[in-house]
Amino acid sequence: MGSGKTSAGRQLTGLSGYSFLDTDALIEEQEHMSISSIFESKGEEYFRELETKLLCRLKDSLTGTVLSTGGGVPLKKENRDMLKEMGFVVYLEASPEEIRRRITGDESRPLLKNNASDEVIAGMLKVRTPVYEEAADYKLATDGKTPQQLAEIILEEYESWRRKHKHSKTQTIE
Repeated sequence: MGSGKTSAGRQLTGLSGYSFLDTDALIEEQEHMSISSIFESKGEEYFRELETKLLCRLKDSLTGTVLSTGGGVPLKKENRDMLKEMGFVVYLEASPEEIRRRITGDESRPLLKNNASDEVIAGMLKVRTPVYEEAADYKLATDGKTPQQLAEIILEEYESWRRKHKHSKTQTIE
């Protein structure tokens, strides 16, 4: 959350010519409610199931797509495996301070509402970082970089990865 997935992903589409999808936006559209509302009315477990079902639907149909996933998507091993099948997975790493700066005032993030402290964010990252690293083909530190810079680095790394793997249907920003 707050790592720059959506901003960098949108920039990446401009550089690559790929289309852009955001799993959170797709779920909001499907459920006709915000992510926060889904968490409040149906709970986190329900939301995590929606994420997995969405990945299952997208897994075999996406080509030429930058997919921005919600920060909780890789928490399930099943999802990490699907992401790996889908293509090049990038973990955009941000410090707790940078994440707090980026999300301050954004009440749409159910797990980091009310201007979460660096300590709360650091606690989440302590749990999530090993999972993100396991899911990723490439890890990119985002602090101090613009979305354009991130997109340029990701595209360069993706091209290198693609030459090595000789295939890719989807780019996934993690």
